[in-house]
Amino acid sequence: MPEQKTLLIICGGIEAVHGVRHAKAMGFRVLVSDQDPMAPAMAEADAVLVASTYDTVATADAAQAYVDTVGPIHGVIALGSDVPMTVAAANKRLGLDGLSDETAALAADKLAMKERFARDGVPIPWFASVANAEELKRFVELRDETLVVKPVDSRGSRGVARLLPDVDPAWAYAQAKEHSPTDRVMVEAYLSGPQVSTESLVIDGVCMTPGLSDRNYEFLDRFAPFFVENGGDLPATLTDEEKASVCDVISKAAASLGLTNGSIKGDVVLHNGTAHIIEVATRLSGGFFCSLEIPLNSGVDFLGKVMRHAVGLPTEPRELEPTQDVPICQRYLWADPGEVVAIEGFDAARTLPGVEEVVITTTIGEIIAEPTNCTPRAAMVIASGATRDEAQANVARATETIRIKTIPLVTPAVANL
Repeated sequence: MPEQKTLLIICGGIEAVHGVRHAKAMGFRVLVSDQDPMAPAMAEADAVLVASTYDTVATADAAQAYVDTVGPIHGVIALGSDVPMTVAAANKRLGLDGLSDETAALAADKLAMKERFARDGVPIPWFASVANAEELKRFVELRDETLVVKPVDSRGSRGVARLLPDVDPAWAYAQAKEHSPTDRVMVEAYLSGPQVSTESLVIDGVCMTPGLSDRNYEFLDRFAPFFVENGGDLPATLTDEEKASVCDVISKAAASLGLTNGSIKGDVVLHNGTAHIIEVATRLSGGFFCSLEIPLNSGVDFLGKVMRHAVGLPTEPRELEPTQDVPICQRYLWADPGEVVAIEGFDAARTLPGVEEVVITTTIGEIIAEPTNCTPRAAMVIASGATRDEAQANVARATETIRIKTIPLVTPAVANL
């Protein structure tokens, strides 16, 4: 009888729940690591490791302790959490093939990543490191284009802002630095053009990309100067030549980072007809893109293929080739800022035509902030349709059915002294 494979999933958040269930349905024994023993995916796992997803040593120690006392771990992945250094540390400690220290370090450092891409000729926007606010002001004066300021080592669009004419560069520098664990800031050119999210699996150097989605930035002006993405649409509206260009630039990015085996997600912009890398991450994406949207659209069990590959089971590139092209639309629900006092319409939304999944990501009593990045989402809906218009209509109907009620926070009056 074949040995049961054990998979370690780093991150116990809500997006990992589907991954745990899927892995168990495939016959794997599943471990989940997270610092919160009450994290949603922890209850679904066969065993848990209590360690912060950002603590490389603690996670590697916990994984080694499991191996020493229980049995082998055959593969490590991160799902819905951008922790390449932690995945690499666990791989190294356990002697597993997979994400390496060098590749993880490049993926975790946007400046180092861009420097590597520039060295290897991967198309990217102009970029530079920024030492202080005065240097950023000089870049604004010297360059005749819109610039984007971002932390070198953050995630989820935290601390990222467009330097629009009414944006103070000193403020933009300060808030980017605040979101950088190492207090480092960078600037790059803002390239106009349609943006595409990608999801790929590299198998022995062959990069397969069954997931391509149009990124939805309908709120780009509303939440300016911040970047707040509102889901996406599959299939991406690309010509065959544009699709080939996007897939090619992702393959080049993976090779540049030294990723010969493993998953890579990309943010790509088609600027003047040429695909440019905005960023890539050597992990599975969040937002249920890898676990739900890709299989619904393409027929490819992308998450299952990544899991099989991670634990060393045979996986052929041809298994990542789409067998269908069903229109899929994903949208988020943004609640008004304040304290959440009621959540209504969830069950009704799930029963509407075309609705594939509804996830509520807020709770009664939570304080909702004005969005400055992608994290304050209150709910998510995925819907399908016979056409793109029908999928968009189905998802709109569902999001309108869900009502997240908030009350504004009252700032206590300060008495006159």
